[in-house]
Amino acid sequence: MKVAIYAGMFIKNQDGATKTLYELSDSLLKRNIKVGIWAFSITFQKKKGLSLFKIPAIPLYFYPEYQIAIPNFKIKKQLDAFKPDMIHIATPDLIGIFMIKYAKKKKIPLVMSYHTDFPSYLKSYKIDFLKDSVWKYFKWFYNQAEIVFVPTKEIEQKLKEKGIKNTKIWTRGIYIKKFNPTFRSKTLRTQWGADGKNVILYSGRFVWYKDLKTFIEIYNLFKERGPKNTLFVLLGTGPIEEKLMKSMPEAIFPGYLSGKKLSEAYASADIFLFPSTTETFGNVVQEALSSGIPSVVSNKGGCKEIVNNSKGGLIAKSKDAESFYQCCKRLISEKKLFKRLQDNGLRYSKKRTWKNINDKVISQYFKIYNRKRELRKRQILIEQGRFSKSWIYFLFSILFFNLTRILIRNVKRNKIKENSIVTTK
Repeated sequence: MKVAIYAGMFIKNQDGATKTLYELSDSLLKRNIKVGIWAFSITFQKKKGLSLFKIPAIPLYFYPEYQIAIPNFKIKKQLDAFKPDMIHIATPDLIGIFMIKYAKKKKIPLVMSYHTDFPSYLKSYKIDFLKDSVWKYFKWFYNQAEIVFVPTKEIEQKLKEKGIKNTKIWTRGIYIKKFNPTFRSKTLRTQWGADGKNVILYSGRFVWYKDLKTFIEIYNLFKERGPKNTLFVLLGTGPIEEKLMKSMPEAIFPGYLSGKKLSEAYASADIFLFPSTTETFGNVVQEALSSGIPSVVSNKGGCKEIVNNSKGGLIAKSKDAESFYQCCKRLISEKKLFKRLQDNGLRYSKKRTWKNINDKVISQYFKIYNRKRELRKRQILIEQGRFSKSWIYFLFSILFFNLTRILIRNVKRNKIKENSIVTTK
């Protein structure tokens, strides 16, 4: 089988969506399924069976790191050469529409995955009036697919309410070898100035739609009320980084981390604070639980489902800094509660391997692929049957025509004979 994936962005560890597509790609390659990735931002790499295709794009004026990809004839030629048996669309943009049309025209099975809840971002950019129009477009777009993979039950319900059909849960995995408590580093905590302090960690993009205004308010509550031995560490980068630094002057900003440095940063914290209400899932929350740090998340968005399933953290009222502050204080002061949630999170993480999770997605690929193949076989047989019937009708028509000609000829001969006999007499 060959799978063509339109990823939008395919930059390693960029965000939860790209991490998920990286893992899916690797799972497919391990099963000797060839993978083609089309994206406007790509981390180029060489892997057996992997083909990468970069698409021209224009940066968004309000967020240059995200872009609008432009369809072109070259993409069609690339797809024709790749000859996919399955197309998977992960971004609902112009290239996504192009891929839909290509799949329909070539009769290639089409699936999609819902990674980013774009309508929930509109308010942050003061274009909330477009929400109804965006959902109408999403309803049309996603209903073109045979399956729409979604990360949580909450997102599945949300899409169903908006009229989007054929959804299936595709949750997310964790690499326990990469995220676990053994990476806790006294050296790193000393570098942070965290000796004898409680470290509250954030990891993710620095953008307002991650509810970082609420995060700043929580920071201020700790500065006003204490405990004073609390240190805030924020991992990542983004367009509002300077504003965050000014708003939280005593916080630590290590920047964008990956590999062992990221593993150590997670494990060296004490509480993971993630107030975002726009997450479809929240890979960072699972990474925190696997690293042995309980999480405090919002009661709105996909993160709460992780905490509910794992029993590895506390859930605060969305956009309510006081509620988040009280949850964090409980984890600092109630040691038994902290230990129980920590143990729950570690137990939960051990079951969340990427292989187990992606095998379910790949099995859906094969179900659709085999179903389509069977339908094609039936259509071919039907067409062959129609063709055979046509030939039978054609041959029967010729036979009938010739028999009719012979009959008419014999009748004429008989009449001639009868006339000749009468004349002779």
